Formats: sequence, structure tokens, C-alpha cells
Amino acid sequence: MKTYKTPKTIAYYTCIDIVMFLVLLICLVPFLYIIAASLSSSEAIVNGEVFIIPRGVNLQAYRQIFSYPNFFRAYGNTIFYTVFGTLIALAMTILFAYPLSKSWLRGNKFVMKLVIFSMFFSGGMIPNYLLISNLHLANTRWAILIPFCINQFNLILLINFFKSIPQDIEEAAVIDGLNYGGILVRIVLPLSGAGIATIALYTAVFFWNDWFNSLIYLKSSQFPVMLFLRNIVNGTTMLGGDAGSAGGADKGALSLSIKSAVILVSTLPIIMIYPFVQRFFVKGVLVGSVKG
Repeated sequence: MKTYKTPKTIAYYTCIDIVMFLVLLICLVPFLYIIAASLSSSEAIVNGEVFIIPRGVNLQAYRQIFSYPNFFRAYGNTIFYTVFGTLIALAMTILFAYPLSKSWLRGNKFVMKLVIFSMFFSGGMIPNYLLISNLHLANTRWAILIPFCINQFNLILLINFFKSIPQDIEEAAVIDGLNYGGILVRIVLPLSGAGIATIALYTAVFFWNDWFNSLIYLKSSQFPVMLFLRNIVNGTTMLGGDAGSAGGADKGALSLSIKSAVILVSTLPIIMIYPFVQRFFVKGVLVGSVKG
């Protein structure tokens, strides 16, 4: 469609470009500072020479992190929880969402009310711990994979996405002899790539970033890397808090450098996944958020 540029529209789009550029700077500059601080020498950090470009490049902070015992085992645990947690969550959410997307199904409204009620009111930490302990899931990896596999928000998003698929397609499939299992696998899922990719991203980010539930339900050999890095950050905070003593400035700079490296190591893998899912993300959220 041909558009006509007038002074008013040019000024309007220029203002939008300026605002978006400022938003980009607000998001990008802190991240660049973290990268620069993690790669800079202690002297450059102490002298305040580091902004968004590394000064006196060295990899001491990364060597320090990678030299911690069990670091790679914790990283492997996180990858395990993220991959298998996401797969289990997708399977459970799809199997729960598809029947609830059928408004003619008896009991549909009652189950939806239970889902919404549980989204706002939960039992609390102690009842959850007692429940997981009584199910003999505590101190096992299933304590992370099973109780958190269905998120109510993701479920409602996928229900609305399934509702957006034309009912005529499913009716034609029924006439051709498919049952509802076949319709789900051969028709609904191939048409729901955007919605499934969106909740897969949400779920993967949750399992990647989660450390609190791991602290409660897992033993140390099963800790994810986020909990491992949190302990490193706490240790370096105590190191940096000694800045008033002799050599304290170097310790404070090393503390900042290690914290920056920890942030980068813990967030970079999940950030790298985002560009591959981004093209589904907007469509999945928009279609899934429309009430059917």
C-alpha cells in the first residue's frame, strides 16, 4: 500500500525512532557494561576506566568461575532441568489445554474456574513442601520437573490458541475418520507452532532461572548452575565488602568482575535461544491472548 509522507507523519515517525533508540540504549548499555567489566583488569575497574569497552583485557574472572569444583556438573544439571522440564511441561500443558479448548465438553467451565482460582491462590511453601515430601519427590530431580510442569498462564494462553483454530477443519477430519487424538497430533499441533514455541520459551526461561525451588527440594549434587552461581556471588560480595582493608580495592574490583562474569555466564545461553523463537513469539502471544 502506498503511503504519503507529510510533515506531520515524518515528525511522528521521527519521534518514534528517537524513543525506540533511547529504549535500546537503556537496555543495551548496562549489558555492554557487564561484558566490559567481566573482561577488564582490576586496575582499570578501580580507576573507573571501564564503561562499555573492556580495558586491560584479561579472563581472570572467567578462569575463577570455571575453576570452581562441580561448576560443569551444575551446568549440566541446569541443561537437564531445562530440556526435560520443558518437554514434560509442553506435553502436560498440551494434553490439558486441548480438552479445555472445547466449550461443549461437560465440566469445562468448572475446571477452568479451578485453574483460575489456583493461579491466584496457592497452598503456600510449607504445604507444598509437605506434599512433595509425602510424594517422595524431595531430594530427587522429579521434585523440579513434575510439580512445576503446568503453569496456569501458559495453559490459558494455549487454550485460547487452540480455540483460534477453525472448528471446520476438525469437523472435516472427523468426517474423514480421525479421532481426537489423531486430530491433535496431525492437525492441531502442526497449526499451533507459534503458541507452542511461545510457551516453550516461557517454560525454558523458568527452568533455566529457577534456583529457589532447587534450594528447598534438592540436595547439593543436584543443584542447578543458578544456585551454584548465587553462592559464588554471595562469596564475592563478602570479598568486596572488605574494600576498606589493605588491597581491598583490588578485591572489590575482582568481586565486581566475577559478578559480571557470573551474570554473563548464567544469561548468555538463554539469550542465544531467543532469536530462534522470536519470530513465533509475537504471533503466539497475540493469538493466545485473544479470548475465544
